[in-house]
Amino acid sequence: MRLQNMLEELKNIHGNAIGKINSVVQDDPMDILRREKVKEAMLHAWSSYEKYAWGFDELQPQSMNGVNSFGGLGATLVDSLDTLYIMGLHEQFQRAKEWVANSLDFNKDYDASVFETTIRVVGGLISAYDLSGDKVFIEKARDIADRLLPAWNTPSGIPYNIINLAHGNAHNPGWTGGDSILADSGSEQLEFIALSQRTDEPKYQQTVEKVITELNKSFPADGLLPIYINPERGSGSYATITFGAMGDSFYEYLLKVWIQGNKTLHVKLYREMWETSMKGFLSLVRRTTPSSFAYICEKNGDSLADKMDELACFAPGMLALGSSGYGPGDSEKFLKLAEELAWTCYNFYQSTPTKLAGENYFFHAGEDMTVGTSWNILRPETVESLFYLWRITGNRTYQEWGWNIFQAFEKNSRIESGYVGLKDVNTGVKDNMMQSFFLAETLKYLYLLFSPSSVISLDEWVFNTEAHPLRIMTRQDRVNFGKSDVQHKTKIRIRARKEGLSVE
Repeated sequence: MRLQNMLEELKNIHGNAIGKINSVVQDDPMDILRREKVKEAMLHAWSSYEKYAWGFDELQPQSMNGVNSFGGLGATLVDSLDTLYIMGLHEQFQRAKEWVANSLDFNKDYDASVFETTIRVVGGLISAYDLSGDKVFIEKARDIADRLLPAWNTPSGIPYNIINLAHGNAHNPGWTGGDSILADSGSEQLEFIALSQRTDEPKYQQTVEKVITELNKSFPADGLLPIYINPERGSGSYATITFGAMGDSFYEYLLKVWIQGNKTLHVKLYREMWETSMKGFLSLVRRTTPSSFAYICEKNGDSLADKMDELACFAPGMLALGSSGYGPGDSEKFLKLAEELAWTCYNFYQSTPTKLAGENYFFHAGEDMTVGTSWNILRPETVESLFYLWRITGNRTYQEWGWNIFQAFEKNSRIESGYVGLKDVNTGVKDNMMQSFFLAETLKYLYLLFSPSSVISLDEWVFNTEAHPLRIMTRQDRVNFGKSDVQHKTKIRIRARKEGLSVE
């Protein structure tokens, strides 16, 4: 507050000149304070995990025990590696690294989700490698990726979504009727391409890019695919089209692989497919009465359902991130829509007694929005979009919204032994699970929302759908991270100092 008062005095004396100085000094005192509060929340969540659930996938805070939701792969621990590193929690990062090196074992007779294992474990390990330069992480990432690869052995190359980590037997869930899920099949590209770049083994990239090639053969004019894809034929089945559950990250990865490849001709197809999908996206946008909140419908055949998942709140951030690739007119149009949708998502939170969002919302004439499924499981999507919009527009309103959401989590979800979700955002009744993505995504995006834009710069990093930052590498550059580890570590140390990150 003293610094803030001094700045105000200087403004009164020097007028506009101090504005120029202030634009150079990026770290605002209020940002520092809020960032430290988020860091303390991460420390509380992590310490609770260490105390009650070390090595387990997730912590159940109310009963103070660990559960293996993902086959015993230490999901929370691996998911948290880069968050710990970025926040400068060095001792915690070292202990987690030692567990990865000595105790993380993938040889388990367990039917794992290919998607969840990729985004949490493969993504988390590669990100930890990109940040720290420690090759134990890339070796572990290669181990688990090799166990996942047989899932792509289908006639079309569209993967089965479940695989046994010990035996390599792959299949789809029974409830999909034998089909693969769109998001689960089209959201491994970032991680597997990154793994090929860092190990100089092309098989990972080739495997996941075949999926995009196959889907592109019959890509519809509006770029909207149903949530079920037949792995035998490679074509879509009659099913819902949504930017929420089971559809969401497919569209996100079309954009992000283009960014990951440094927007060159080698990745132009991804951008073209994404822009086609955005034309279809626009056809799903409707507005409420009386307040004219923009929202994203779901499509069933020729009819639209006035329902939007909180999961779909990643879309404002995606639109903002992709807007710069358009010409001026379209760029402004998509950025404006991103801001409108972010306002809706923020109001998902503000419209409930707890100020936390439900899982999905329905829209009825004259009622704006009503909660459908009323639980909150500490999801990150709205905060993720606020982070992107803050970075891209510089509008501090998004920081204020993010701070309000953080305070609602602190008030409703924090207990002595960690953080829990809510069974009902109307009553505030608590559940008994600290989801790994709360540490991997929600708290990380909140921390970065109050950090200088040089910390994990969007010019140098791209986030996977679990918020694991991966280094952007131009695709035609044959950079061999795998065989030039010393060179890689040197580059990391130089970049880390530049970004204000730990180099320990």
